[in-house]
Amino acid sequence: MNLKLKSKLRKITTFIFDIDGVLTDSTVLALRGGELARTFNVKDGYAMGKAVRSGYHIAIISGGKEESVKERLSPLGIKDIFLGIRTDQKLSVFDQYLIDNNLTADQTIYMGDDLPDWEIMKHRNVLSICPADAVDEIQEVALYRTTKDGGKGAVREVIEMVMKEQGKWMKIF
Repeated sequence: MNLKLKSKLRKITTFIFDIDGVLTDSTVLALRGGELARTFNVKDGYAMGKAVRSGYHIAIISGGKEESVKERLSPLGIKDIFLGIRTDQKLSVFDQYLIDNNLTADQTIYMGDDLPDWEIMKHRNVLSICPADAVDEIQEVALYRTTKDGGKGAVREVIEMVMKEQGKWMKIF
């Protein structure tokens, strides 16, 4: 890990994630009745819960609308879940979240994998991270690419990297 990245990791207080392709592997199962189902990685969930219990902010900004996402993430302590956000609204939701929580972009990691995330990932001072299997355009703007694919532990990798750099990973809660 280079020194510039390590320096940025020390400032992080907030993680903002997309859902499809970041917390999931981009697979959507269409169920009878029109409901959509996704799978989430338990190790990602453990890391998100640990981060929340350690005082980090976690938010979700996603175009998906399924309430089942809230049912999965709310028990982990994640309260800021913005669903049904159109691509052209993502940056304004991101900016408003920072304002509402008295945060700056340099305290924030945004993790996305596809073109709807591009505008935020180009945002001034945000630490933009993508999963290993992100589309090429996102890999080009990301400051760091995980070794794991989306939905396969990429979120855990990022949270663990930040918490280890800040000396908080091995604290037991």
